Amino acid sequence: MQNHPIHPEANLIDLERVTEVFKALSDPTRLQLMLLLTLGETQVSTLVETLKQPQSTISRHLTLLRTAHLVLSRREATRVYYRLADSHVAQLLIQAFSHAQHERLGLPDHPEPDRLIGGVH
Repeated sequence: MQNHPIHPEANLIDLERVTEVFKALSDPTRLQLMLLLTLGETQVSTLVETLKQPQSTISRHLTLLRTAHLVLSRREATRVYYRLADSHVAQLLIQAFSHAQHERLGLPDHPEPDRLIGGVH
């Protein structure tokens, strides 16, 4: 995946969008759903069984994630499948959990090869 450089003076629309993304991810159940979806497209009933929560609860969380454009859904007859919206979402999760693990285990930061400040590619 290609990293896109960012500007320290972010566009207002981008700031609002990133705020929406972090709000949508600010719930443990939604994060668990997102982690499961890093494994690939998954049927809602599988998510319900895995997380051992009522289907209405899982559906409510998935709707919020879909509204935030973090997941995509498709229907096949009576079954609904969800997947991560794109590779940026997967990388966001990987980086967030890597950060948490480094903090928990007291690991040092990785050296940054190139600072990604500049224009969007």
